[in-house]
Amino acid sequence: MGKTIAEKILSEKSRSDVYAGDLVVAEIDQIALQDGTAPLAIRQLMELGTEIKAADRTHFFVDHAAPSPRRELSNDQKFIYEFAEKVGADFNPPGEGIIHQLMVERYVKPGDLAVGADSHTCTYGGIGAFSTGMGSTDVAVAIALGKNWFRVPETFRINLTGKMPKGVFAKDIILKLIGDLGVSGATYKALEFHGECSASMTAEERLTIANMAVECGAKVGLFESDENTRHFLAELGREQDFREIRADEDAEYEREINTDVSNLAPLVAKPHNVDNVAEIDEVEGTEVNQVYIGTCTNGRLSDLEIAARILKGRKVKKGVRLIVIPASRRVYLQAMEKGLLKIFVEAGGIVLSPGCGPCVGIHQGILADGEVCISTQNRNFKGRMGNPNAFIYLSSPATAAASAIKGAIADPREFL
Repeated sequence: MGKTIAEKILSEKSRSDVYAGDLVVAEIDQIALQDGTAPLAIRQLMELGTEIKAADRTHFFVDHAAPSPRRELSNDQKFIYEFAEKVGADFNPPGEGIIHQLMVERYVKPGDLAVGADSHTCTYGGIGAFSTGMGSTDVAVAIALGKNWFRVPETFRINLTGKMPKGVFAKDIILKLIGDLGVSGATYKALEFHGECSASMTAEERLTIANMAVECGAKVGLFESDENTRHFLAELGREQDFREIRADEDAEYEREINTDVSNLAPLVAKPHNVDNVAEIDEVEGTEVNQVYIGTCTNGRLSDLEIAARILKGRKVKKGVRLIVIPASRRVYLQAMEKGLLKIFVEAGGIVLSPGCGPCVGIHQGILADGEVCISTQNRNFKGRMGNPNAFIYLSSPATAAASAIKGAIADPREFL
């Protein structure tokens, strides 16, 4: 019997022949932690008092509060740095970028098994890695042993057919899927993407979709690695890390979902759940106070390019704050060289250093009571951006940019 991508990778990493439902102990290739979750994992390691076997595969990132806005957070970041130095783990200081962007830029390869103390670790499935979030204690075990246990997930095969129409982007596709499945419709499943649209997507588009797989409960979102993956890695100087990862033709799937993307319109997720999805014409005209373009979902160069294309020569509506945060130092420099940052600033936007910023409600854009933000992030839960009395809508960078100009949720097709 053939295997899905999840079954193939977990079979390889556990050195056994496994299928959905099996329990395995598997060797882990990459481990990631950020400044919000790392302190607990480190303290758990200290309590265990065990030898650390996977320091060479462990990467710490300061991105959630970068740079730190408070003393206690500064102390935590110092604590992480000192531990990483002591055990010989990798440490990425403030300004380098967001954990998930840096993991795909620098470390993760197709076919890897990666875990992270962050729910959006599933992002790396966009380049063909089995990557999933875990609690800080489970990640501490992974750092100590270099392995952990997994239940091999059942897989939903998602067939994306057709061609994305004007104004529709990868973000709209994943919002459509989450809206259809619901926030728990794929709990502990692997989402495996196929079809002509999937095959034509750039690696950056795939990363956006894989990033949000967890928002319908999925353990992982997986794309086959192909020439688009190879091209992405080659641009990073990592072509040697390419490996083809494909599902077998006779693989068995728990469910098959067919979506013709050519029929999609721009979509928005309304407060306060990601599956509260509506077409643009249902929410068009909703006044906004803040627009946020960035995050591990949509802070890559292609995201900034489409936003800049819409904003070029135009101004942000009076009374609206536009915040733009590139996902990494590399993306920041590329955007600078291409003149994108100049476009954002001339339009009246604020460009901040790479990091998570407003997305997690720690600093750099906390909303006032009653304010509305349209954001390219992945979550719009009550209080997500630091104020439970505010409202968050999720959209593509194109829809966000159009909304900044109008001062209200707007259809990006008007500007394309």
